[in-house]
Amino acid sequence: MAAMVIIDAVVRLLPGALGDEDSSKDDSFSKGLLEYPQYTRPEVFRDMKVPDVLLSGDHAKIAEWRKQQSLERTKKWRPDLLHDDNNDKK
Repeated sequence: MAAMVIIDAVVRLLPGALGDEDSSKDDSFSKGLLEYPQYTRPEVFRDMKVPDVLLSGDHAKIAEWRKQQSLERTKKWRPDLLHDDNNDKK
């Protein structure tokens, strides 16, 4: 398992490995925060609904929502990642 994790981490750095260079920019810890929640189709699954902002098409609002979700998840699950030298995250 440890070897697979290392291989995955290294392969992600190779050009073209992910198909889109920007794919890894939002991965957990890429900005020192946990990743925001991911949603897919259908829009409602087991009484859980995709947030309206994600269906709005407003890229600025979606980016802000993702940033806020990342902060909330990090505060809840990994508050140790939020420290004083990362003022832009608080």
